[in-house]
Amino acid sequence: MSRALHSTLAAALLLTVGSLALAAPPDLTGIWTLQPDGKAGAALNGPGDFEKTAPFTPLARRKLAEYHALVDETGDTPGAHCVPHGMPLAVFLGGGYPVEFIQRPEQLTIIYETHNEVRRVFLDGRRIDPKDILPSRGGVSYGHFEGDTLVVETTGLKESIDQATAHSAEARIVERYTPRTAGGLKRLRLEITIHDPIFYTSPPTITREYTELKDGRMLDYDCTEPDWEEHLEKLREARAGKMP
Repeated sequence: MSRALHSTLAAALLLTVGSLALAAPPDLTGIWTLQPDGKAGAALNGPGDFEKTAPFTPLARRKLAEYHALVDETGDTPGAHCVPHGMPLAVFLGGGYPVEFIQRPEQLTIIYETHNEVRRVFLDGRRIDPKDILPSRGGVSYGHFEGDTLVVETTGLKESIDQATAHSAEARIVERYTPRTAGGLKRLRLEITIHDPIFYTSPPTITREYTELKDGRMLDYDCTEPDWEEHLEKLREARAGKMP
């Protein structure tokens, strides 16, 4: 092989390797918070007054009115009964609880500390046959990268009127995560759009920003354990009352 040809092949190989490196998607693995300083905190960063200003259809407003008439006087909430947030409310990290991303080539696993909710975003192009999908609060999520932006589409949802970001069972929720660095901290710009002509006259979009949680870790969240412990204590009291 001539020296010129060898040099040409080597240069081509370097260009190929460089192109592959440039094409590699960003790794979003890490623990994230909505706190801008990258610290743990209890500030609420949910959708706020979304329900008051959202472009709901008459059908959606009627269903929401019926729901609020049922629960508002009691103060009941899904969380008080250990019901997970579901999509898209989970992404707003209610109460300041963090979220962990674990990214592999075929799947992004998202773990919300609140209620230990887990999502699996398929990144390898796989699709689940719609007839095999059981509608749920979290739905089924598929993702792909558009440059540095991760785009996630979630369908297979149950109708949800017990969250501010209410939606029908036909909703299609699109999330866009774009990483950046600011103030020496890793950040993720989050844009959520709800496509649901049954509940909305136009697709609403909400934006937030995650910051990498510094010196933090995920903790267990067991909503039902206190109820179980209280139940056991009542059994002990009842048993003691029957003893001579």
